[in-house]
Amino acid sequence: MENILNYINGQLVEPKSGKYIDNFQPATGKVYSQIPDSNSSDVQIAVDAAKTAFPKWSVTPAEQRAKIIMKIASLIERDMELFVQAESKDNGKPVGLARMIDIPRAISNLEFFATGIMHFAAESHSMEDSAINYTLRQPIGVVGCISPWNLPLYLFTWKIAPALAAGNCVVAKPSEVTPMTAFMLSKLCIEAGLPAGVLNIIHGLGGSAGQAIIEHPDIKAISFTGGTKTGASIAATAAPMFKKLSLELGGKNPNIIFADCDFDLMVKTTVLSSFANQGEICLCGSRIFVERPIYEKFKTAFVEKVKRLNPGNPSDEKTKLGAIVSKMHMEKILSYVEIAKQEGGKILCGGNKVEMEGDLKDGWYIAPTVIEGLKYDCRTNQEEIFGPVVTIMPFDTEEEVVEMANSTIYGLAATIWTQNLARAHRMAGNVQCGIIWINCWLHRDLRTPFGGMKGSGVGREGGFEALRFFTEAKNVCIKFK
Repeated sequence: MENILNYINGQLVEPKSGKYIDNFQPATGKVYSQIPDSNSSDVQIAVDAAKTAFPKWSVTPAEQRAKIIMKIASLIERDMELFVQAESKDNGKPVGLARMIDIPRAISNLEFFATGIMHFAAESHSMEDSAINYTLRQPIGVVGCISPWNLPLYLFTWKIAPALAAGNCVVAKPSEVTPMTAFMLSKLCIEAGLPAGVLNIIHGLGGSAGQAIIEHPDIKAISFTGGTKTGASIAATAAPMFKKLSLELGGKNPNIIFADCDFDLMVKTTVLSSFANQGEICLCGSRIFVERPIYEKFKTAFVEKVKRLNPGNPSDEKTKLGAIVSKMHMEKILSYVEIAKQEGGKILCGGNKVEMEGDLKDGWYIAPTVIEGLKYDCRTNQEEIFGPVVTIMPFDTEEEVVEMANSTIYGLAATIWTQNLARAHRMAGNVQCGIIWINCWLHRDLRTPFGGMKGSGVGREGGFEALRFFTEAKNVCIKFK
């Protein structure tokens, strides 16, 4: 039974309380490691270390910061298979998904921002009365990064990489549900020669360790990915303290399918966009709207493919659908299936816990679930479920489907399927989401702004947007006559 440790001031250390939390393997439902139950005392030590490191790190040349970050990326690549196996074991995701998406993307995040900081330019504006204005972009200081459990290392590096590249020092908290790869990363940071105090990784519960990061007066910015309710709580605490906030929150994403789509490509992609990572991706399309002329054809083809998608052992290379991340989350997902039934929904497939055998018999598995017959404004179609559950609904007109798509408090991502270019542009303009994919899904360019509207968040991540967030703009005006 391995004890995970905090990474503070360049060292791996136990929590000050000496207390630990059980870490479960979703595939088996068994405890397999222990997580520090950190509190404000641990956060204070980390903040002190970060404050001490900041003056030197903030003026370290960008090229030198980039070399260290690139070194960390190369070490993850060296240990690729160890990270792949650890991410699958800790999260319940199929090992093939971790190998294809999660760990390569973590490497890309580090490499992207390491090189990006060397191309991060400021503006200048000359004035007719013999003056010039230029903008300095300076690191903020000590910043807090709090990441979720669904894409653990992928999203952890998505936050810390731009913060470090921009010259900040970081106090970061990975999810207590999936801490293992962040712990492994801390060991590589030591090996790569990252100066002590530049990155500090605190493990523990959101209500104690996370809240201590959010409340700390010397932490000047918070980047958070997680649930909308938690985001609102963070904003309530941080906004009166005038901290910079980047909040990437929940989603209830529409997948809008018109009759003129490339049908075969659409069905194949829709299965993926519905159930990738057990539906535990904020970008998954959980509300599927299908133009009426092809509704029955779609339903038949879609359900047929979904029924073949059986949950399996995450460590099996053939598995496409793994385990749900925790028992509590599995029970939440299943409770929404019951709500859907009460609201008049018809379960076309799935809707049940899958009982596995052998070592997996106590694991947390749900059959991929497709539901029809629900109103667009019912609870099942308005509240985030974040699991392998989708609803399908017919529509007749663009105006109707736009109203249904925009009816939730969320506005993260949407997928639109049509061969009509004019319609594609109209829909992209009218659907209230921060990310629109047309005839594709999860086709990501790290240079583009990432984030949502309404209850899906505040601010944008990705590309130079992230580097702008982790720096303060200072205008300098010089009059030279």
